[in-house]
Amino acid sequence: MLLLALPMTLSNVTTPLLGMVDATVIGRLGEAHLLGAVALGAVIFDFVFWSFGSLRLATAGLTAQATGAQDPHDVERILARALVVAAVTGALLVMLQWPIAALAFPLVGASPAVTEALSVYFFIRIWSAPFALANYAILGSTLGRGRTDLGLLLQVAINVVNIILTATLVLGFGYGVAGAAVGTALSEVVGVALGIVVMRRLGCNPFAVTWADIRNRAAVIQTLAMNRDIMIRNVALIGAFAVFSALGARTGDVTLAANAVLYNMFLIGGYFLDGFATAAETLCGQCIGAADKSGFYRAVRLSLVWSLGFGAGVFLVFLLSGGAFIDFVSTNPDVRSQARDYLVYAALTPLVGATAFAFDGIFTGATWTQAMRNLMVVALAFYAIALFALRDTGNTGLWIALLVFLATRGLGQAFLWKRLAKATFRQMA
Repeated sequence: MLLLALPMTLSNVTTPLLGMVDATVIGRLGEAHLLGAVALGAVIFDFVFWSFGSLRLATAGLTAQATGAQDPHDVERILARALVVAAVTGALLVMLQWPIAALAFPLVGASPAVTEALSVYFFIRIWSAPFALANYAILGSTLGRGRTDLGLLLQVAINVVNIILTATLVLGFGYGVAGAAVGTALSEVVGVALGIVVMRRLGCNPFAVTWADIRNRAAVIQTLAMNRDIMIRNVALIGAFAVFSALGARTGDVTLAANAVLYNMFLIGGYFLDGFATAAETLCGQCIGAADKSGFYRAVRLSLVWSLGFGAGVFLVFLLSGGAFIDFVSTNPDVRSQARDYLVYAALTPLVGATAFAFDGIFTGATWTQAMRNLMVVALAFYAIALFALRDTGNTGLWIALLVFLATRGLGQAFLWKRLAKATFRQMA
């Protein structure tokens, strides 16, 4: 469990730090509007690409089961189908770049100077869409095999190439925002090339899969259904956090800033917990592929114990050192004071959300994506009810509603998982 979880935890922690390279390099130019354009562009692409992050999860779950069943040819077929989906979806995003820009640019509400620079960044980087999505598929394949070390290698390699190319094009050749976009796009291309090399070294050649195998009706339907379910789940999750930010903004600039500081604590806790979710995804998927019922139940128990243990540990760390973190992030005395008022709620998020993170990995590895999607919708409904019921309590009610959302997800999955497991293993008998 630890050998699977810790590399992904490290990957989760380093990726956002290395991902700041565009903003850091552009910031060296001293032009505020260019820095703003790159920052907004990153937000747009994070939303667009992460909406299709289902490719990673679905590919990992299916690959884990094929690995558990000791069927290397099925591993190849799963990756081949995922790469086709990535290519088609990425091509559609490229074709729809103008409608996407027309929708996204007004929403960010930037100044004309920022919008002009944002256009340059967006219309260059959008061409990397097929490669960005292909990297999701390749990462999912490595994680499903239980090779989280290779997943870490690929993620770090993409970001290191991004740093080198972006710094060279922006600072060395003076290409500005265009250089940042080209550097990031090319790093995705290099990531795919390196990923294919890694796959070949593992004995997997998705290009050897016949078109007839790729078009297998039952397999294609399963792949698309899983991607659909996880995409709906991802959009609902992003929407819940967007509502949290939007409602926090209505309570004033100080509260908005304080919530932003505390929300970063929640994200840090999520980086650790997501590593254990990945481990659960791999172990549970492989046990189902091997028809190992006792192994599956043990993997579930281990996933929950480690996630809850780390959630409790992170809760204590946040509670004891959260004040220092707040002072490091913000120098504004009002923001510091208000962030301290709500520190306990932010500290509770990794503990309350630990069960949901663990079960997300368990459900994905078991390919129970329809149940995961439905439970996310239910949790979203409870979140809305809590927001309405606590509407007169200000920011306190907002944080309590977020905790209700996290807890409801975990409780719903805890209630349902044994019934789903019994049905799954009964079908194998």
